[in-house]
Parts: sequence; structure tokens; C-alpha cells
Amino acid sequence: MLIYNVTSNIDERIHQKWLVWVKEHIPQVLATGHFTEAKLTRVLVEEDLGGVTYSIQYRAKSREALDAYYKNDADTLRQDVLKHFGESVLSFRTELEVIDEYTVTEK
Repeated sequence: MLIYNVTSNIDERIHQKWLVWVKEHIPQVLATGHFTEAKLTRVLVEEDLGGVTYSIQYRAKSREALDAYYKNDADTLRQDVLKHFGESVLSFRTELEVIDEYTVTEK
């Protein structure tokens, strides 16, 4: 199982506008059909750069699905961010491989 992680640092001046926008953007990424779910999280570490940092974790259906996303959809969706916010949003992307998952069961 793979997680496609997008970590973004948002300039505080556009933070609220970005937050509204990203809540519309995430369903567009999911609509590509390459992912099963997404989680939007706020990073709680203060950055030297300032701004507010978020992480979006998309769970990929498979390696092939993630590769198809890169090939068919990623550039268009990344351009949308640039069109709306320019350099006020700095992002980097990582791929994570899930090795094991654990849950707590109540007794």
C-alpha cells in the first residue's frame, strides 16, 4: 500500500483562502480514481519560514494507480495550485510505503 503525501507551507496572508480551496481540491484529486481516501492534517511544528504547514495523505489503490496519476493528472492539478496561489504555497511530495497498520481494540 502506498501513500502519496503532499506537504505544503502556506503564506499566512492567504491561509484561510487556501484552506477553503484545498477542501474543494482534495475531492478533485480523489475523483481521478487513483486513490481510495485522503487525510488533511495540520503540521504542528513551527517552520523557520513562517506560514502554516499542512500535509495531505492520499492512499493510492496501487503502484500502477499512482503512476497513472503522475502520467495523466498530476501536472494539471499542480498547475491549478500555481494558478490560484503562485509562490505563496510551497509544496513537496513524498511517497510512503505502508509496512504494517495497527489499531487498538476496546475490551
